[in-house]
Amino acid sequence: MAVNVNTNVAAMTAQRYLNNANSAQQTSMERLSSGFKINSAKDDAAGLQISNRLNVQSRGLDVAVRNANDGISIAQTAEGAMNETTNILQRMRDLSLQSANGSNSKSERVAIQEEVTALNDELNRIAETTSFGGNKLLNGTYGTKAMQIGADNGEAVMLSLKDMRSDNVMMGGVSYQAEEGKDKNWNVAAGDNDLTIALTDSFGNEQEIEINAKAGDDIEELATYINGQTDLVKASVGEGG
Repeated sequence: MAVNVNTNVAAMTAQRYLNNANSAQQTSMERLSSGFKINSAKDDAAGLQISNRLNVQSRGLDVAVRNANDGISIAQTAEGAMNETTNILQRMRDLSLQSANGSNSKSERVAIQEEVTALNDELNRIAETTSFGGNKLLNGTYGTKAMQIGADNGEAVMLSLKDMRSDNVMMGGVSYQAEEGKDKNWNVAAGDNDLTIALTDSFGNEQEIEINAKAGDDIEELATYINGQTDLVKASVGEGG
């Protein structure tokens, strides 16, 4: 019994070309829909690896830009608070110079001191309340933090914010109160008109200030002498002395 195998070579060739055309059409549609020339390893294995690496770097840079903007916002927030702090410190300096004038009466000096105290409280309030994203910026708790501004590890800048409260030694000012208080009727005694003020400055150095007063001067005049002879400390007199 004879077996005949009929093969339509032309039809098979046409089918192969049709399949190739269909595959090419699918590839074209995939590229059109995705917007990418390389969508899988069969398109270009080496190109896909390079594309993935560049895509990761591009997305990392997008995040880095957002991180940098957050860092800028933190710095701008702190800068705004410190600008206001500078204005307050300038006002306090003006008041201290005004208080050092010998033409002021006791009540005028008391009024000046009350304003200085209020300004000092405002300085501390600014330092305690300035925050960004729930982090306090100027009360000493922020410390040093890294801002990731690049797509790769190690591409970061460090941002440090210090304690800006007025009673912090690093700010250069500490409030002192005499151990032995003098009332408002106190006067400089004859033969006891030299005053020595010992302190530690913001750099940790021991300082001694010699103040020469005149016998018979009252406590307000002594404060004026102190403010006039040195700029390291400022003296003020309260209502009780």
